[in-house]
Amino acid sequence: MRGPDAFPTVAGVAAAARLLTLRHPDLCRMRLAGESRSGQPLWLLSVGAPRGCDRHILVVAGANCDEPAGGGAVLWLAEQAVHDRRRLKEAGLTWDFLLCLDPDGALLNETGPAGPRPPAVHFRHTYRPASDEHPYAADSLLAPSGRLPEALALSALVADLRPVLRCSLHSNDVGGAWVRLSAELPGLAEPFGKSAAELEVPVQTGTYEALPAQGAGPGVFVRPGAPELPGGPEVRVEVPMWATRRVAYAEPHPDPEYALAVLAARLRNEGATGEEAFEQALELLGGAARGPLLRAARQAVSAWEALAADFDEVGRQSPVPLTMAHVAACDIAARRAPLRAAGMLLRLLDEARLDEDPDSGPARLRARLERRLDAGAADLIAAMDATWVPIAEQMELQARTVLAAAAALG
Repeated sequence: MRGPDAFPTVAGVAAAARLLTLRHPDLCRMRLAGESRSGQPLWLLSVGAPRGCDRHILVVAGANCDEPAGGGAVLWLAEQAVHDRRRLKEAGLTWDFLLCLDPDGALLNETGPAGPRPPAVHFRHTYRPASDEHPYAADSLLAPSGRLPEALALSALVADLRPVLRCSLHSNDVGGAWVRLSAELPGLAEPFGKSAAELEVPVQTGTYEALPAQGAGPGVFVRPGAPELPGGPEVRVEVPMWATRRVAYAEPHPDPEYALAVLAARLRNEGATGEEAFEQALELLGGAARGPLLRAARQAVSAWEALAADFDEVGRQSPVPLTMAHVAACDIAARRAPLRAAGMLLRLLDEARLDEDPDSGPARLRARLERRLDAGAADLIAAMDATWVPIAEQMELQARTVLAAAAALG
C-alpha cells in the first residue's frame, strides 16, 4: 500500500488482502477469478464463513482503470465485514471483492503521483482505454464469447455467485457523488446523502452519463432497460476526485439549448486541434508508437464530434428537463475530453524518447501540448470552482454507500 493520503496500488491492495486472509483464515480467503489480457491475476477476496453464508454481495474495484479509489474502499469494506463477523453469520452473508477488474490499465495509471496532485499532472498521467478495451460494459458482461478475458471472468463470477447485490466502485475527475441503479432500491438515497454531507462532498443531482435515468432521490438514478444478469440489482457508486457544487444545482437552466450548442462548438474546435496534434505526433513517432496507449489516444481525439453531436441533440430534445447541474456536467465532459487526449499524446511522446533539442519537432509539439494541458486543466478547476477531495474520504464515501445499499436490500 501507499501512504494515508494516497491511492492504493494494484499490488498493494492484493498484498493487504492476502494479509487479511492470514490474520483471519476462518473467515477470509482469496482465489483467482481469472487473468487479464497480459496475464495479471484477477484476485477475488471473500469474507464470510465457509459454510452457511450462501447469500453473496459482489463488489468490483478498478472497473475503470483510471478510477483508483475503489481498491482502498474494498479493503475498508473487508475490514468492516471481519469486524461484524457475528452479523455476517446471522445474515448468512458472504462479501466477495474483486480487487481490480482491469489491472493492465490500472498499472498504466500508476505512473503519476500517488496522492493529491495538480489537475494538469493528473491528466498528464491518465490512461483511459479505447471503448472496446474497457472490460466493464453491459454488452461485454452479457456476450458469451469474443469479449475481453476480464469481462468473461466477471460474467462467470456473477453466474456462479448469483449475488443478491452487485456494486461497482467508480470515480469522476471533477463533479459530485452519485449512484446509478439497475433497479430501484428504496431507502438508499437518505443514508447516501447523509454520508456525502458528513464528508462534505456535493451530491450530483444531474449527470450527463445517466441523463435518461429516473430519479430515485437526490443523486440516485435508476437506469431504465438495464441488462438482466443473474442475482440482484446493480449499484454503481461515483465519487469525485475534485468536487464542485455546480453539479448539485437542481434549478432549471434558463437556456440549455444555447448552452449545449456553445459546448458543442468548443468541442469541435478542440477536436480539430487535437486531430492535427495527433497526426503530427504519428508522423514524428513513426513506428515507435503502438499498444494500448496509442489506441486510446486515437479514440480520444476522434470521439469529440460524436460527443458534440450528442450535445446538440440533447439541447434540442432532452429526455428530461435540463437543470443547472445537467449543463455543468456536460461542461465538465467537454473540458475533460481534450485534457485526456493531450495527456495521452504527451505520454506517447515520452515513451518514444524522441529528440529533446528544444527546436526539434517533438519538443515543439510537446511544449504546445503541455501549454494546452496546463491552461485547460486550470480553466476546468476554476470554471467549476472545484476542490480536491481527500483520498481517504473518496474511499470512505464509496464504502459507506455500498453498506447503505446492502442495508436497503434487507
